[in-house]
Amino acid sequence: MKNFIRLTDFTSDDIFGIFHIADDLNNGKYNDFLKGKTIVMFFPDSSIRTRITFEKGVYLLGGQTIMFPPSTLDKKEDIRDVCGYLGNWADAVIVRHNDISKLDKMAEYSDFPIINALTDVNHPCEILSDLYALSKIRNDFTKDKYLFCGKRGNIGNTWKSAADVLGLDLVQCCCEACEIDGVPVFYDINEAIVGRDVVCTDTLPAYIVDEFDECRVTKAAMDKANKGAVLNPCPPFFRGEEVSAEVIDSDYFVGYGFKKHLLTVQQAILIYCMGGAEK
Repeated sequence: MKNFIRLTDFTSDDIFGIFHIADDLNNGKYNDFLKGKTIVMFFPDSSIRTRITFEKGVYLLGGQTIMFPPSTLDKKEDIRDVCGYLGNWADAVIVRHNDISKLDKMAEYSDFPIINALTDVNHPCEILSDLYALSKIRNDFTKDKYLFCGKRGNIGNTWKSAADVLGLDLVQCCCEACEIDGVPVFYDINEAIVGRDVVCTDTLPAYIVDEFDECRVTKAAMDKANKGAVLNPCPPFFRGEEVSAEVIDSDYFVGYGFKKHLLTVQQAILIYCMGGAEK
């Protein structure tokens, strides 16, 4: 049994092991892996992609999901007691909660896997899925040069974690006071994008949208990236803010196709954490 809370809890071999499970899933293995098992999920109503793919993924593996809002975990009851009772019925728990320390406490008191479906500081399932998608179109995605356009936050932090684990070449483009510690930074997209192969973005908070003009990803900017470069914005993205409408409608955009892999990768994460990897 393993938890999935931070990418930095894993080695590159672990990550490629999850990718191997995803490949096996695509080849028809692991049918009914979750038959007779219950996966408890804590998700807000606003979640779309991550929730759909986890729920459908559990269903396709033969399991049952039971859904609660994240606020259920904020009651007065001590989290160790919540987990003590869940242990009678839950085979794994998937949590989307602002506070990552809540997941850490659940992991401390649980003998079932805790899987992080997003916190304020990271989003490991999302980025792992993007990396798997890249592995399907590149000979070696670890040799690509990455650009993250956006402020320091859960998406940028997780790209930094992925870079640390896999040795990726990652730089950031952002306005001042939004830098990710330890990542080389540019303040002009036209400089940042030169020589890059994979361009990623994150949603901007309203208070910095007007300051982000020099960092917005446009088609003209993408034309300055390496040949074969792709744009992979983290949804929800907003045309005219972190990305232009024109670049979303261009051939650089791979977002819709990339996200189809969320289903398989999240299934693979569940199987990996529940000790089901086939040797």
